Amino acid sequence: MQARKKYIFMTFFATWLLLFLFGGDQIRRLPFFSSKKAGGLKSWPRWADGFLLKNFADPEELQSDDGDRAELSLKTRRELRRSIYKNSRCRMDTCFDFSKCREHGFKVFVYPLERGDPVSESYLKIITSMEESRYYTSNPEEACLFVLNIDTLDRDHLSVQYVHNINEKIQGFPLWNDGRNHLIFNLYSGTWPNYTEDLGFDIGQAILAKASFYVENFRPGFDISIPLFSKDHPRKGGERGWLQKTSVPPKKKYLLVFKGKRYLTGIGSDTRNALHHIHNGKDIISLTTCKHGKDWVKHKDKRCDKDNTDYEKFDYQELLHNSTFCIIPRGRRLGSFRFLEALQAACIPVLLSNGWELPFSEVIDWSKSAIVGDERLLLQIPSTVRCLHSDKILAFQQQTQFLWEAYFSSVEKIVQTTLEIIKDRIFHQESRPKFFWNALPGGLLALPEYSTHLNDFPFYYLQHGSSPSNKFTAFIRAVSPIVSLSQPILKLIQAVSGSQYCAQILVLWSCEKPPPQSSKWPQTTVPLTIIQGSGKVSDRFLPYSAIGTDVVLSLDEHTSLSTGEVDFAFVVWRSFPDRIVGFPMRSHFWDASKSQWSYTSKWTNEFSMVLTAAAFYHRYYHSLFTNYLPARLRSLVDQIANCEDILMNFLVSAVTKLPPIKVTQKKQHRESPPQQLLKSAPPSNGNLHFSQRQECVNQFAAWFGYMPLVHSQFRLDPVLFKDQVSVLRKKYRHLERA
Repeated sequence: MQARKKYIFMTFFATWLLLFLFGGDQIRRLPFFSSKKAGGLKSWPRWADGFLLKNFADPEELQSDDGDRAELSLKTRRELRRSIYKNSRCRMDTCFDFSKCREHGFKVFVYPLERGDPVSESYLKIITSMEESRYYTSNPEEACLFVLNIDTLDRDHLSVQYVHNINEKIQGFPLWNDGRNHLIFNLYSGTWPNYTEDLGFDIGQAILAKASFYVENFRPGFDISIPLFSKDHPRKGGERGWLQKTSVPPKKKYLLVFKGKRYLTGIGSDTRNALHHIHNGKDIISLTTCKHGKDWVKHKDKRCDKDNTDYEKFDYQELLHNSTFCIIPRGRRLGSFRFLEALQAACIPVLLSNGWELPFSEVIDWSKSAIVGDERLLLQIPSTVRCLHSDKILAFQQQTQFLWEAYFSSVEKIVQTTLEIIKDRIFHQESRPKFFWNALPGGLLALPEYSTHLNDFPFYYLQHGSSPSNKFTAFIRAVSPIVSLSQPILKLIQAVSGSQYCAQILVLWSCEKPPPQSSKWPQTTVPLTIIQGSGKVSDRFLPYSAIGTDVVLSLDEHTSLSTGEVDFAFVVWRSFPDRIVGFPMRSHFWDASKSQWSYTSKWTNEFSMVLTAAAFYHRYYHSLFTNYLPARLRSLVDQIANCEDILMNFLVSAVTKLPPIKVTQKKQHRESPPQQLLKSAPPSNGNLHFSQRQECVNQFAAWFGYMPLVHSQFRLDPVLFKDQVSVLRKKYRHLERA
């Protein structure tokens, strides 16, 4: 009996204990427990309690918005989306006609601008970049992709740049075809108060390249998210990033900064109104101002005056320069100008814009260069960025600089990236691996037509622990007939063929007279092949299939080299496979008196070019020279029969952001005017040749949009070169003989 009572008591006690543990909060709310006698019993604090965590906005503030900040219901948003994107299920295989790209390849046609059409400065930059692209065609019959001449960038109907009646205009275009194979650009959509993505016209089946793209409206694999850029964004070139490639940045004054507008009402105001919570006035600076717009005084709150005062105490550019992280909150729309500003400044973007499809997210891995935060978890941001190790911070900063210079520093690069993404979709069997897009030199400079394998390019050997081939192809351009056995080209062939690293010799015969018979050429231990050229100087940089090695030794017929010089230069090149490595050097400088670039052949301690009259480089640059550079530049050098070597130096320096490598040479190289000049005007041909090269430097710089050439004082000599020791101890002893 005693055991039974004890068992009942223990069961009753365990039941009450479980009730208090798992349902105690509800039990304590019963009248019996909520009396004054039970006043000493308190529940665990809840995180919504005001005394523990201050609300971002007071209840009175929330009730005084007059409905401006009211969220659209899910059903309303879906209906709105259907009305804007009637072809929301569009994909490349359903809304794009691939047959238009088969015959002529990837060609882009831009509708000709008509007189009187309103076109903004930004859209004019886009159109001009399209027309200067290597894919442009003026014949719509050849086109694979079409771009409207109607400015669709600003679709806020309150804007002065809003173009009316677009639907009526595009329906009258015979090529429109419900937007199929068309590309539409847009920076601003919707208007106050909700800023929906309504463009104000039916895009049909067109591809939309849009800034501030919302993920719910983004059609993956079809649309393209582009960055929001200002009207002052440069069309070509663009400024360099603020972090030097070879420098390690010091610890910056500020950890996390923001300086910008604060919206008092309407969409986008929640996040910016809350930013003051993380401001500590020390290493986290968060400054906002209400002083913008016409009615700011009408809507100002109790914080506005102090915010406006603090806002003026800091310079925005100074904050960018001196901060490690930059907060990029959403504005009225998801995107912001400060996103590109932060990338350029190597200030790691901390994104607070829920639902934003990041620019070029199809190919760019933003996890390596930006912190994607959540607007609802703003208070966690400071602790998140403090946890990042300095090594990772440096890697993030370096990646911001790469992305800025590769894809975002100019309108032209934004347009090129957009076109290349579409081209990769169409010709997916030749599309770039994602690694190409996220590693130097970037997807725009890694042509899939050449290869999609990393080891075929000169940029990735070091990263993957591989090495270029240990043999080279000598490529000699011959422009003079062979009439004597003592001509320099014959001696050059003998010297080059004696190299232990030479695999073959190719002679590009660009002379009017036919080449001599095979018996007249020197006997060599390596194959000697004659390639018939057309006489154009750019022929020397065509991607010939006969080149069977990774590296090319480019030579002029009058070049004088010894076997030892060739061997040493090749060994040096294998350590710098992405650069030009050679003998004759030249330089450029800015002539302030003429406000232009100048070219000099004087031998000094500084140089920026190594001429391809005697230089090693990777054969990939032949493909890049032929397929990446515009036809008009190649036509220019062919027309004057000059400057092709300068253009190759511009190209390689633009790709690598590095100078060429100069190696020891026994004899000084002298530039020879082209044969056309020697025949036409012997007394003045030297001056004309030099003036042409000076003009080329300025024209090439204008096309690139900046000066890519990099000066250097670096020269590589063999070990013990010129040392006062026995020549028998020197590997390249012949380099010191006169």
